Amino acid sequence: MTAKQARQHIVKLLNKTARLDGRGFTEYRKPISIEYNISKSAEGSARVQIGETIVLAGVKMEIGQPYPDTPNQGGLMVGAELLPLSNPDFESGPPGIQAIELGRVVDRAIREAKAIDVEKLCITEGELCWVVSIDICTLNDAGNLFDAAALAALAALKNAKLPERDGKKIDYKKLTDEKLPIQRLPISVTVCKIADKFLVDPTNEEEEVIDARLTVAFMENGEICAMQKGGDAALTLADIEQMISIAAEKSQELRSVLDEA
Repeated sequence: MTAKQARQHIVKLLNKTARLDGRGFTEYRKPISIEYNISKSAEGSARVQIGETIVLAGVKMEIGQPYPDTPNQGGLMVGAELLPLSNPDFESGPPGIQAIELGRVVDRAIREAKAIDVEKLCITEGELCWVVSIDICTLNDAGNLFDAAALAALAALKNAKLPERDGKKIDYKKLTDEKLPIQRLPISVTVCKIADKFLVDPTNEEEEVIDARLTVAFMENGEICAMQKGGDAALTLADIEQMISIAAEKSQELRSVLDEA
């Protein structure tokens, strides 16, 4: 089946209010689950599963020097690796465009929400600070890596504990009881547009024919803290308003999973 034929088939189904796997337009695949302490070498880690999509996230911390323009703040970095074992289309080597975009979308939500009180990561102003690195790895890509990766990153942050420190020396084999200074947990939901229909949690087949997508991150009070558009097609104001409305409703479902895990 050609790409054009695949799109025609999916659009035909959507016009009949149906999807390839029988779900409703705004229905997430099941299970949606979070498992903690996946990595023994990370300061915090989590495994998130949405349907058959599985993503791991780990938090590592090191001592660094604050940036000159923010001498009283610690650092935050987010990176993503799309492992070839998770999807035959992924290749080994340096991060490609997809991996960079995935990392940036996750980073933006955490950073814009001020999820971490970075001032509390400062050890000595202008000299020493904690640098928090979030590493995201895909184990199985069955679609919707954006939501799975964002949820895994939050869970790993929530799970993380600071290692023991003596000056600049860190004992990674000994974790303290001190958690990261988490202030907020922004939940991200990606809404996709195919023809004139909107849907969440796309499969690989649906992602291949998406016209546009919008990832929206919400704080606990429902305020939007970040948005990222993808896809080649333009979105009207009415499209964006509808996509935000869908994302806001579905964010509560993902937040309840995070709260209960």
